[in-house]
Amino acid sequence: MNKQSPEQDAGLIREKVNLETAQIPWRELQRYFAGGLAVDVAADLDLVDVAFQFARDNKIQVEQWLAAGKVAKVNDQQAKAWYEDDVRVWAVVVKPWILVQLSADADG
Repeated sequence: MNKQSPEQDAGLIREKVNLETAQIPWRELQRYFAGGLAVDVAADLDLVDVAFQFARDNKIQVEQWLAAGKVAKVNDQQAKAWYEDDVRVWAVVVKPWILVQLSADADG
């Protein structure tokens, strides 16, 4: 049995996250928001990289993003505006979280 190196494992995790990232209407994520599981990722961050760091449980990096306001739970005002504007977001699941990022073409 071939054991993979940490670099290979990391590459597989990153590839999996990338493949599972997709655009979706914000309205379809309401139940996750209601459950406190929707996390907003700032537009200047790479959503796949953030998801990768969440998946690897990189607490130091995630805490830095949280402290800088780059990653935060979606708040009520955001959720309402996105719902009313019917925006599409990029989303990826890193259980239990749903990481979301406004699409570049979103108006919201």
